[in-house]
Amino acid sequence: MIYTFSAWFQLSEGSDTVSVIFKSKGSEIGGQVIAKHGCWTLLKGGIVANFSSPVEIFFKSKNSNVEIWADNVSLQPFTKKQWRSLQDASIERIRKRKLRLQITYVNGIAMKGATVIARPAKMSFPFGCGMNHYILTNKDYQNWFVSRFKFTAFTNEMKWYSTEKKQGQENYTISDAMMNFTKKNGISVRGHNILWDNPKQQPEWVKSLSPLELAEAATRRIVSVVSRYKGELIAWDVMNENLHFHFYEDKFGENASAIAYATAYELDPKPKMFLNEYNTIEHSRDEAASPVKYIKKLEEILSFPGVAGMSAAIGLQGHFGSGHPNLAYMRSGLDLLASTGLPIWLTEVSVGPSPSQAEYLEEILREGYSHPGVEGIIMFSGPAQAGFNDTTLADENFKNTPAGDVVDKLIQEWRTGSLVATADDRGFVDISLHHGDYDVTVKNPLTHFSRKLSLSVEKGFSMETIHVKMRV
Repeated sequence: MIYTFSAWFQLSEGSDTVSVIFKSKGSEIGGQVIAKHGCWTLLKGGIVANFSSPVEIFFKSKNSNVEIWADNVSLQPFTKKQWRSLQDASIERIRKRKLRLQITYVNGIAMKGATVIARPAKMSFPFGCGMNHYILTNKDYQNWFVSRFKFTAFTNEMKWYSTEKKQGQENYTISDAMMNFTKKNGISVRGHNILWDNPKQQPEWVKSLSPLELAEAATRRIVSVVSRYKGELIAWDVMNENLHFHFYEDKFGENASAIAYATAYELDPKPKMFLNEYNTIEHSRDEAASPVKYIKKLEEILSFPGVAGMSAAIGLQGHFGSGHPNLAYMRSGLDLLASTGLPIWLTEVSVGPSPSQAEYLEEILREGYSHPGVEGIIMFSGPAQAGFNDTTLADENFKNTPAGDVVDKLIQEWRTGSLVATADDRGFVDISLHHGDYDVTVKNPLTHFSRKLSLSVEKGFSMETIHVKMRV
């Protein structure tokens, strides 16, 4: 069972993070919120229960001197079938639009029995996959990727330790070749990444630099990589894993990340600038990267003067383990992050190996796609021949794994597929299509004369009526 939790909280004084704790044999955080004195704040969260036993619910604050006041406490159970039904209803509402085509002859008489065929040409929702350097030399990998995806991020090839292995000797040969491949095949690229705050993920030579030398090297790195790919990327992960690590903050002070964002934005103002982090929605045990902490860090960056006007975005890596994903916690985290009004992407989705890997991957991808705040999904997965051994989508012979079957199924489902419908007595055809561009063919049932038109399905909640006049 999936349990959603909600409650309104207030503190007797000041402000602090309040957590809901579910305690049985162990303890699990079900959600967090920053509560304050003088106003009520909503906490949303939940757990997935694959056990049966009594559970105690605690409300926790690190400040033992305050009272925690709770109101309207709710715990609501859902079966997986019910949860899936909610996802499907949300997808129908936020990712699709109902259309009515009225097919008539030139004189206005309804064309009963006219056939309408809608084929997807380009979909609006970015659903993609990471790629690595094997794409340059492996024709099977190229065919596998191009036949499925129009969005990507390079898993390692743009990172600093890949482009400047020796100080002062930059080498963009591989990333340039990968960019040429993506441009040739109409694939949009997220830049991953400019800097990585993890001290272990710096180029080896960086670790021995003085603070002044490091500042000069980091600035050169930002200028070099952003200038090189200016105008070619849809996004940048500017400071990677900025909640878990603080390599640059330790060296340059608390504004180090904000300065990096300001510098990148000045060099290339068009791409969305992401704060990219893991464990924000994957599970509740990592308090360092909780949605509450994420928003706080984002607010610190956005309060810096140099980023005014920057198109900021929320990057959630989505590296889930092999256990059952806590979809209630994931949804509550997305809800809280979406309250910022900023676009959310799942940037590196993967699922640990287990007999249920394909099932869990589908649940996670559907949860992301069904959430109105999520505007794109990139998986860090792929074929075995390219070294993807965690979430493998195709084996050594490029035969689909069960996880690969899930991805292909969702691609077809979210592309709508070719839709065929027949006009009723009044010449009406009612259809529901995912947002995107379509090639539409309308056929006269008697003469088989056909008319072709392009159709762009945009966001909107009201039914759109399209009039199509056909000659005999």
